[in-house]
Amino acid sequence: MDFLGTIINYILNLGAPVFVPFIMLIAGLIVRMKFRDGASAAITLGVAFVGMSMLIGFMVGAIGSAAQTMMERTGIELSIVDGGWTTMANVSWAWPYAFLMFPLQVGVNILMLVFKKTDTFNADLWNVWGKIFTAFIVVAVATPILGSVVALVLAFIVATLQIILELNSGDINQHRIEKLTGIPGVTCTHRMLFFSAIYYPFDLLLRKIPILNKPMDAATLRAKIGIFAENHVIGFLLGVTFGIIAGYDVAAILMLGVQAATALMLFPMISKLFMQALSPISEAISDYMNKRFAGRKLFVGLDWPFMGGASEIWFTIIVAIPFTLIWAVILPGNKLLPFAGIINIALIVPAYILTKGNTLRMVILAIIGVPFFLFVGTQFAPIITDLGLSTKAIDIPANQLISNSSIDAPVFTYAFSFIWQCLQGYFVPLIFAVYWCVGYFFYARELRRETIQDLAENNG
Repeated sequence: MDFLGTIINYILNLGAPVFVPFIMLIAGLIVRMKFRDGASAAITLGVAFVGMSMLIGFMVGAIGSAAQTMMERTGIELSIVDGGWTTMANVSWAWPYAFLMFPLQVGVNILMLVFKKTDTFNADLWNVWGKIFTAFIVVAVATPILGSVVALVLAFIVATLQIILELNSGDINQHRIEKLTGIPGVTCTHRMLFFSAIYYPFDLLLRKIPILNKPMDAATLRAKIGIFAENHVIGFLLGVTFGIIAGYDVAAILMLGVQAATALMLFPMISKLFMQALSPISEAISDYMNKRFAGRKLFVGLDWPFMGGASEIWFTIIVAIPFTLIWAVILPGNKLLPFAGIINIALIVPAYILTKGNTLRMVILAIIGVPFFLFVGTQFAPIITDLGLSTKAIDIPANQLISNSSIDAPVFTYAFSFIWQCLQGYFVPLIFAVYWCVGYFFYARELRRETIQDLAENNG
């Protein structure tokens, strides 16, 4: 058992830039893609992942430092340290049963494909740590209530549910994602898209406001306001604004402006590498499926970065930062200081898909969404800290709590991890679970109807 865990952990520890392209190469060879073409596409995909990671790190360094300075100027101190997603991943992999999640995810995916319950092949196996994270939270919450054995069983049941829902989410979101990105046969199976269910009722209300229901994506804005909607100009203006608010001197303000302009200008360039890498693989898979399974399509599920070329995403991420800091100060009960997770992709990507890139609605939804992330991050802090200390996965100073202000799918994870507390008379997680389920049902129905309608129009 230990040997199997060591092998699986070694493979997954290669990281997304190595592991995901390797999986895609294997998939390409299975569908009779030439090794030369498959290897080229896989290496290009690895380059795209590394490029996107470098740019995000660059943005966190530049914009994150300015955000930290803004918070320091308020004089307010919050007790929970934001360790970011990497800390959460490290803690997750330290859970003793972590290695079992990899074969569980692969097995569930294969079964669902065989029985035609999904059309998505989830190649984003590196993010299996997200299921591990949910499972160990379930164990921590349920053990005092139901006992360790029952808690462990429930942990794997909830993790299995998450695996199934990620595949279902990939299926229902694929058509809209393809329209937004222009990349055929690819979808996103990251659990961050679950947050669309929370946004959906709010977005239905926003759509009833005429000015918010007009096209407001980057292309439309460029046509209306010209150069001021160009990525580099938006980045420069936002960076300068942040520098001023942070109290920087003139030189630092201008440098931050140029750094933000650089990031926003390069993101679309990196995104083109994803398209260049994924298009030949998705086409090969599509051709293979058409030859052997007439009328059935297979989609490749990936992490979010292939959508990273959308300037609407990065504009909203930056605009959301000051509102995140404001919420951190005024939200009752919040003890989490946003820093490592201040570039909150999980807050914005679901809004981008839901609104089809309507930047104004994205900003409003992001402002509404921030408190959910801070609330859940605060609730999870003792559990994450205890596991980190017990496994020595991370170094945590004495009497210090650690968490993450950008936990993916915060409401889903909290609701289905803490729901057992209703047995003790605490019903907030149950209310969140019901809210999420209702939102997901109606949002999924909208996506399916849109897909059917568009396909009917194209065939007509």
